[in-house]
Amino acid sequence: QVQVVESGGGLVQAGGSLRLSCAASETIFSINAMGWYRQAPGKQRELVARITSGGPGGRTNYADSVKGRFTISRDNTKNTVYLEMNSLKPEDTAVYYCNAATIIADYWGRGTQVTVSS
Repeated sequence: QVQVVESGGGLVQAGGSLRLSCAASETIFSINAMGWYRQAPGKQRELVARITSGGPGGRTNYADSVKGRFTISRDNTKNTVYLEMNSLKPEDTAVYYCNAATIIADYWGRGTQVTVSS
């Protein structure tokens, strides 16, 4: 079973930046992909960004709403995935969850709150 633990959330003003971290308990190479999802109050959980484990840097994809502002990256030596969030907007406010997708199952962290004030 893979355990994932998020960190780095907090309160920031609009236009500011935050970096989220997600540490996995197993080597990233045993995980097909890792991603960041978010859920705002009263809304469904949505994909924010995802990175695959294959290749030197992995393939990435982003929600349209964060393209050009957020960057997902990974550090294989630390089994960690990062989400760099810039130019934050109040609508980015949500609980952000890390997901690790393996052949067997998907594993979720408990989430970290990101609040962007206007």
